[in-house]
Amino acid sequence: MNANDPDSPDLYSIADLAREFGISTRAIRFYESKGLIAPERLGATRVFRRRDRARLILILRGKRLGFSLREISDYLGLYDADRNQQVTMLAEKVDERLNLLEQQLADLQTTIAELKEIRKLATQRVAS
Repeated sequence: MNANDPDSPDLYSIADLAREFGISTRAIRFYESKGLIAPERLGATRVFRRRDRARLILILRGKRLGFSLREISDYLGLYDADRNQQVTMLAEKVDERLNLLEQQLADLQTTIAELKEIRKLATQRVAS
């Protein structure tokens, strides 16, 4: 597609992407300022390509999964690198995140059990 054709289906405006992903244009500009995406400029207008859109999908997915912007940036740094490196790094980061979440879950279950015991004791004391 022609990079100078703003109606090209391979080109997206910041408003298009914000609307598609349900985020603000400010969030997209923030990701741009962090170097996570790099739109082209046609005059004063940001023009995003499929690559930027794909990277934005990965950024938002990473955020939903609880990865830091630094971790997302590291992963995106491998975007054009060897696919095996990408997969290996992703698997390592997912394992780290799973371990953290499983520990948090265990901690929450312990806290819930303790609170239920406290509630039971308090209820018994009030009843006596």
